[in-house]
Amino acid sequence: MSDCCSVEQQGLFPPVSLLRLQSWLSPAFPTGSYSYSHGLEWAVEAKHVQDRKSLVAWLEADLCYGSGRNEAIFFSETWRYAMDDDRAKLYEIAELAAAFRGSSEFALESSQQGAACLATLRRVWPDHLLDWLSEILGERHIQPTFSVVLGIRSAKQGIPVSLALPAFLQSYVANLVTAAVRLIPLGQTDGQAALAELEEPVLVASAQAKRTTIDYLGSAAFMVDLASMAHETQYTRLFRS
Repeated sequence: MSDCCSVEQQGLFPPVSLLRLQSWLSPAFPTGSYSYSHGLEWAVEAKHVQDRKSLVAWLEADLCYGSGRNEAIFFSETWRYAMDDDRAKLYEIAELAAAFRGSSEFALESSQQGAACLATLRRVWPDHLLDWLSEILGERHIQPTFSVVLGIRSAKQGIPVSLALPAFLQSYVANLVTAAVRLIPLGQTDGQAALAELEEPVLVASAQAKRTTIDYLGSAAFMVDLASMAHETQYTRLFRS
């Protein structure tokens, strides 16, 4: 308890910042993330994902080699340049993040969550850098992305990237585990066990992203992209991606 008090007294990381991060990554935060499966719905129908073991393998691949890895890089780079208030670099990352989508459904998933996040943050937790982002992206008809928006707000809140980035990635996989619980179907306990197994990959992906720049963006999780493309024409669907 004395350590917590000393941190608060020194102003290094006010408890309100942690509460806000939890709010922004909560299922109650209105981004509509619950309506997206990131191609997982097709993977379940095609029997690539059938149980907890195959689910963890699928999500770990996405996290370490696919779009999850790229989102971590976007978040980390955004956080870094937001701390420096480097708007030229922030615009470059925001523009690249909006374009860096492997399918139309991934683009929809990213832009709608990003726009919802940006609108809510500006209204409830205002910040001048988010106002600038909204204005410049609107002028140039570029869609916001969740990783960029949240990376900026986390930095401006003073939340260390070593905490904000793993929390962001854990929320990313948690949403997909929740989708899998409905789709496979998977029991609630198995869902939590899957999240426990993904803790180490989340930490590894976070550590790697902190040492990486946008020059190293790329994906080798081809099945995730193919699953998204196949989902576009899937006959029976619960999710939008």
